[in-house]
Order: sequence, then C-alpha cells, then structure tokens
Amino acid sequence: MSCTLTLAETRQTAREAFGWSTLLPGQAEAIQAVVGGRDTLVVFPTGAGKSAVYQIAGLELGGVTLVISPLLALQRDQVASIDHAPDAPAAVAINSRTSARAVREAWAAVESGEPVYLFLAPEQLARSEVRDRLLAAGVGLVVVDEAHCVSAWGHDFRPDYARIGDMVDALGHPPVLALTATASSPVRDDIVERLGMRDPHLEIRGMDRPEIHLAVRRYEDDAQKRRAVVDDAADEAGATLVYVATRKETREYTEALTERGRRAAAYHGGMSAREREAVHAAWSAGRLDVVVATSAFGMGIDKSDVRRVVHADVTESLDSYAQEIGRAARDGEPAHAVLHYRPEDFSVRSFFAGGRTRPAEVRAVWAALRRADGPARTTAIGDEAGLTARAAGRVLGSLVEIGAAASAAQGFTAADRRTPAAIVTAVREHEEAQRRIRESRIAIMRGYAEAVRCRRIALLEYFGVEAPEACGACDRCDAGETSSSPRSTSGDAGNDRDAGDIRPDDAVQHREWGVGTVVSVEDDRMTVFFAEQGYRVVAREALERGILDVA
Repeated sequence: MSCTLTLAETRQTAREAFGWSTLLPGQAEAIQAVVGGRDTLVVFPTGAGKSAVYQIAGLELGGVTLVISPLLALQRDQVASIDHAPDAPAAVAINSRTSARAVREAWAAVESGEPVYLFLAPEQLARSEVRDRLLAAGVGLVVVDEAHCVSAWGHDFRPDYARIGDMVDALGHPPVLALTATASSPVRDDIVERLGMRDPHLEIRGMDRPEIHLAVRRYEDDAQKRRAVVDDAADEAGATLVYVATRKETREYTEALTERGRRAAAYHGGMSAREREAVHAAWSAGRLDVVVATSAFGMGIDKSDVRRVVHADVTESLDSYAQEIGRAARDGEPAHAVLHYRPEDFSVRSFFAGGRTRPAEVRAVWAALRRADGPARTTAIGDEAGLTARAAGRVLGSLVEIGAAASAAQGFTAADRRTPAAIVTAVREHEEAQRRIRESRIAIMRGYAEAVRCRRIALLEYFGVEAPEACGACDRCDAGETSSSPRSTSGDAGNDRDAGDIRPDDAVQHREWGVGTVVSVEDDRMTVFFAEQGYRVVAREALERGILDVA
C-alpha cells in the first residue's frame, strides 16, 4: 500500500496522533517518501527525530509496522513513548524478556487487522513461527533501526542483521525504512545493497553539530593520560559519558571518579541485563553524574543534557566516534567532546583488528552445511560442527560473503561445490580483506586525532558533508592552527568537469585496487574507499600518471 501525503496532512497527523506541534528538518520529506512507497534511508543525528518518521509513516500506511531494533531497553522506551501519544496505534514488543502471556497478547494485536507497531530483536527473524505469522498478518512497513549494524563496513556490524534483507523479500518487499545516526558513503551504499533497497530515497541531515566543541589531547605516558581523563570528567558539572576500551577500565575509572565526588557507575556488555538496565535507568533519571562505559552503552540513549563526552581510548573508526560524541548536546546547548590518546593506542587497535578463523572450524561448518537436507539454522549447523552458534554464525557469514552459501529466512544452504581446501582459502582471503578494511578505519581515526586543520572539517568530510572553512569550535581553531583544505568545486551535477575535478562520492578506478568511492578531497590528496582495501589516501598526481581515473 502507498499513497500521496501532503505536508499539511503530515503535520496534522503529527499533531493529532502524537502531540507534536512541529516537525524537524527532513522528517516530513522522509515520511512522504515512505508513505509514497519508496524505500528510504534516513541518516539523522541522535535526537533529530528518526523514530517520528516510522511512527507517522506507519500510521498512515496502516497494518503492521515491523521495527527491528537491537536493544531491549530501546524497544521498551519506544513502546512507552508511543503508549503516551494522544492517539497513536498500539505498540508491542516480542523479545527474550517478554513473558508468555505478553507474547500472546502481542500476537493478538498484530493479527487484529488494526494498525500496530511490532518491535522485534533481529535474532527473532530466524524463527520460522515469527516469519509465518508476519506473512499471514501482512507487514506494511519494515523499519531497521541502527541500520549501520547491517553494514560490514560500518562500526558495529552484527551477523543477526544479515538476514533482514531475506526477511524483507519473504514478506513481499514492503517499503523499507533504514535509520541510523552516522553512515559514511560506503556504509550507506552497503546498507542499501544488503537490505535490497530499491531506488531508495536518501534523507541525510544534521551531521554538523556546531554546539559540540571538539578537542584532542595527546600523551606519551599512560599514567598521565589516565589522570587527565579523570580530571576532565571530574571537573565537568553536567552529565558526562566516559568511553573506555575494556571492562576493567570501566571499574577503574568509576572508582577514581567516585573518589573525586562524582556519582559514577560502570557499564559494559559483561554485566547482567538487570545491572545494565539499572545503570541506564539511573542515568536517564539524573541519579548519576557519570557513566564509564565500553561501546556497549549508547544506542537508544534518551538523555538530552549530556554536557561532555570523554574518550579515554581511540575508537575503532571515525563512524564510532561520531556516533558516540553525538550523544552530547541533544538539547542544543553547548557541550564538549574530548579524545585522549597515546600513539601506542592505535597499535593496540590494529592488533585487535586482526583475527582469523581456524581452518578446522571452516571445514567443519562447510561439511555440516553440505550434509544438511535443505536450509539449516545456525544452531543446527553449530551442533553438527561441534561449535557454538556464535562461532558457526561467524563462519556462515564468511561463506555467504564469498558466495559459497546462501542465506534465506529459513536458514543457510550450500551454494556451490568447492572443495574444503578451496573454501578455507577463500575464507582466509575474505578475512584478510576485512582486516585491511578495519585497519584502514583505524588509520582514518588516526588522521582525525593528528589533524592540523579544523577538526570539524576533518570529521564532516569523512561523511561527505560540506563544512565551513573553519568552525571556530574546536581546539585547532581555538589555537589558530588550522589550515583549510579546498572544498570540492560546486555546480550542477550535469555540468562538464575536467578529469582532475574530483568530488566526494565520485566513483574512481585504481589500476591495482579497482573501483572506489571518493570520501574526501584535499589540495594534494584524496581519501578513497575500496571494497577490498578499505580507506586509502591517494595522491592527486595519481590522476596525472594514469594510476587513477574517474570511473
């Protein structure tokens, strides 16, 4: 089902059903595209109203709006928000924490024929009962929240998200709405491809957050860095997030900040769900001054007054960093983002960017898959191969990537008859390409940390967003040390351009690395993303020497 929705009608629905007097930039455009039947990718910063897009569009389309969301706390908050709206449809969630009675009531709502928002965790899509009941009920809109988790080039790829595209096809391909706070051009392209989005409408807004002051501080000594991180977080009077690399550090920094008089709590993925929810609730209610967390804390945070985001370690990518600092200043008031690092920190990140699957695991999974009688689930393959579902899922994901296996809503099947040795070799080559990509993302992060120009320009160019020549709200601008780089020339896309006139998002062909996408352009160099190499800095003279051509 699709229809034409005017701006006046969109605003009326927002006001009457949800109590919103105004719409934020980009919301109406995205809503109208979805209601018109277009697959749509929305990239809005945290707090810019991504959820409003699917809430209004789902109401207008009617039927079941399926929202795939990775965090139970986020699902709970979204259901509560819809429940408090003046005249919105019902909202229900089915996940591992839902009681049997609540599950029955949720399915009753889904199968009632009335408009309803159904929240599912991605792992629920593997269940045949879920697929069959959704198909029978009819899904009018599929919403993929935190859509960067779909992309292997993104910073938080999750194998459970890989089957979403298959589920969409199994449901007859209703409109797909993908939502994320940060996505560079290669990540956006990968999201579109993996979800099978057709001629998608792209709505990209608000990547520039001028209210957040950007700063980086470098240290040669780890103890010095740790003292500075504690001082930074302890001196801020407002709500503060401190991101660290390990669970051990969450405890160490929490103890240090508590001794300094701050109400601090640790948060990491190894805590029980009850413990994590308690920290989340206390933070949201203002009973905590500081949360010291690994990257496990963040998605779905609904707190507008975060005044400082402190990173005690470098992140795995600039995508991760942008999303984490974007949790500050949702109220539009000034905030600070400070990255503390030592040069050695990048070496540590590069070490963890490695990792190879053992050949015996690949052979075992491949043999189990070949023996399977029809599509097989991850758990069944793992049991047959003598591996955990997690380990089997990692291998199955690689097999799909190299074209040796096919993934569908019903499970995995072997797609060719290569020998075990050939499969092991192909998986190793794929993992090596993934390692290069991860290391290239770390190199981009290093470039941001060591930038001698305006940091906001360095950050925004990575996402393909026009930036001012100097933002006046970063440590480089404060010190008057910025050196600006020329923007790509403006003009209509249809105008003729010289061969050397390269712009972000242009496709280029490298003699050795193949086709790539230009990410950013500077005076004498450009950063290009290649699918098998990751991000590479290429000198402009490569154009003159014929090593690089405009594709």
